[in-house]
Amino acid sequence: MEDWSRSILEAIETAVSDMEKFLKDVTEELNGMFDELTKISEEITDEVQNKILPDLDEYINDIFEPIIDIYLDLDLDLDVEDEHFDPFVTYVQPTETEHPACRGCQHYHGQVYGGNLLVCGMHPMGTETETCPDWEG
Repeated sequence: MEDWSRSILEAIETAVSDMEKFLKDVTEELNGMFDELTKISEEITDEVQNKILPDLDEYINDIFEPIIDIYLDLDLDLDVEDEHFDPFVTYVQPTETEHPACRGCQHYHGQVYGGNLLVCGMHPMGTETETCPDWEG
């Protein structure tokens, strides 16, 4: 009986020893792979930062500087007082026929977005009465 239990114990010890060696080898192999991946990613980062980005920056500047110069040289009829000028947004002044209750109101927004006029935050479509309860000069 003792030989039988001793040989099972030896077999288990051998299996555990082999498993430890296998896991140690796998860990070393994975560490080596991660080290190589780290080196490769550092090389790629250096390549992008030192070679691609400067060329890309120069290329973008070559494209956009003339466009910006042309835009700045345009003689646009701008109100000097309008600090929020955006040439792609249309501003609509309130008149006697269109939104008369909004004339002189500090809440009036009057910009067109996607073909829709935003009158103000309280009354996006404008007030339906001749006076506005939220009017402030």
